Amino acid sequence: MDFDEIDKKLLLFLQENSKQTTKELSYKLNLSVTAVYERIRKLENLGVISKYVALLDKRKINRDFVVLCHVKLTQHKKEHVLQFEKEVMNLQEVTECFHVSGDYDYILKICVKDMADYRNFMLSKLTTLEHIASTHSSFMISEVKNTTAIVL
Repeated sequence: MDFDEIDKKLLLFLQENSKQTTKELSYKLNLSVTAVYERIRKLENLGVISKYVALLDKRKINRDFVVLCHVKLTQHKKEHVLQFEKEVMNLQEVTECFHVSGDYDYILKICVKDMADYRNFMLSKLTTLEHIASTHSSFMISEVKNTTAIVL
């Protein structure tokens, strides 16, 4: 999909702060409030903007122990893949899940309180899922970059 320079700027501004009013955006873009509103609605209707969210500070909600867990399935049968994906959607500690190529089949981003909380999650939730052959966990030491913005 091609975007003009105004759409690119608008999307960047919205990714920085989606709570900006159309009036504030109209000043930044040198457009009328109506023009900004129409561009935003067009981008929403096209599915370019899929939703608006509040990003939480993991430290302030006591979920700053971040784990990247690599998961290998026992087999790559379609029903096993689909079942795993359905079950992982219900694990509230998992904030992201990627089906990947390489030595492992999935990478999960897990946010919990601490190591004890992660151990409990592993023993009572993750390892109870069917068709998991093995896991490998890496723990975040520090967060170097964390952004949701995509530059066009």
